[in-house]
Amino acid sequence: QVQLVESGGGLVQAGASLRLSCAASGLTFIHYSMGWFRQAPGKERKFISAISSSAGSTTYAASVKGRFTISRDDAKNIVYLSMNTLKPEDTAVYYCAAVWGPPRADWGYWGQGTQVTVSS
Repeated sequence: QVQLVESGGGLVQAGASLRLSCAASGLTFIHYSMGWFRQAPGKERKFISAISSSAGSTTYAASVKGRFTISRDDAKNIVYLSMNTLKPEDTAVYYCAAVWGPPRADWGYWGQGTQVTVSS
């Protein structure tokens, strides 16, 4: 049974930093691409970042590029999202996702989410 468990969310002021973690279990982590998405109140869930299973190539949404960094620790089965210079518009529930092989539209597994709130 695949489980993705996010942690590290919280309430911070604008300009602060946070690091989210997503611990994966029940899968062969090295074979999975990992992604981060977020959903603000009343809005659709949106892609934030992904890191591939093999070469570890990364992609970012334009809204976070240069501020957020995705990384993975294959020894610990954890994917991280380091978030710097947070803005109030970054407020959302952040979700971790996993898909076997390269990143694609139909992510197979999702975590339960962690709330990030950025005050102005």
